[in-house]
Amino acid sequence: MSGVDAVANYVTTSDGVRLHYLEAGSGQTIVLVPGWSQTAEQYKYQIHGLSSRYHVIALDQRGHGESDKPNSGYKIQRLAADLRDLLIALNLNGVTLLGHSMGCSVIWCYWDLFGADRVAKLVLVDQSPMLTSNPTWSASETEASGAIFDPAAVTATCNALTGPDGAAVTSGFIGGMLTSACPEEIKAWIIERNFRMSRQHAAALLYNHCHQDWRDVIPQITLPTLVVGGRISLIPWKSVAWVAEQIPGARLEIFEEAEGGQHFMFIENPEKFNRLVSEFVG
Repeated sequence: MSGVDAVANYVTTSDGVRLHYLEAGSGQTIVLVPGWSQTAEQYKYQIHGLSSRYHVIALDQRGHGESDKPNSGYKIQRLAADLRDLLIALNLNGVTLLGHSMGCSVIWCYWDLFGADRVAKLVLVDQSPMLTSNPTWSASETEASGAIFDPAAVTATCNALTGPDGAAVTSGFIGGMLTSACPEEIKAWIIERNFRMSRQHAAALLYNHCHQDWRDVIPQITLPTLVVGGRISLIPWKSVAWVAEQIPGARLEIFEEAEGGQHFMFIENPEKFNRLVSEFVG
């Protein structure tokens, strides 16, 4: 891998929570926002692969990774405010925000609350606009939303995460987000990183995340945007394409199965992923 070793640092949010982040390189800033229960460390291939050219920051969101683990704030809106606190604390402007999975929802909420403040470009990786289905939706609405739960399934999953089999539930859920070609040690590493967040906090955040509908926010985005999905991802690729269609001039890239085209394509195929990001950021 090219690039330089990352340095660990902290910032403190407006409500007193210390957020851990990894930082490497110089130049234009790319801020990497992980998904639900994921960690900054899981962007190690982007930190190393992009930091020879860019200033790369990977954030541990509250309750995740090496950040503080308070008993409150496990809502998308608070995570978006935390992200803005980071940008302000580090005096960053004109950044590219790159979000994976729930990280996209954090970015959509950031846009909803703060617009383009301090942000120049977006990279949205494998997230549908509404994770929970409504039985009154038409077939086209259901396809566009990319829902992977119904309301009962959200409740059952969150309850299972906090139950005695929470670890096994996590392992099964995350394990299903990788292609069959992914090495077992990589799969185990991804799953292990999830347990840096308590299952109680993870369940609270997942419940909130699954009940956010961004279909009215996404069409308001005016920033240059790269949208990335996986052909066999648990997030239906047609909903990722819908996201790209709503944003004027957005570029869509779908990773095929043989390219690591599941939910963690940035880990399974970092070479292609990093090349796409570099081409987009410029």
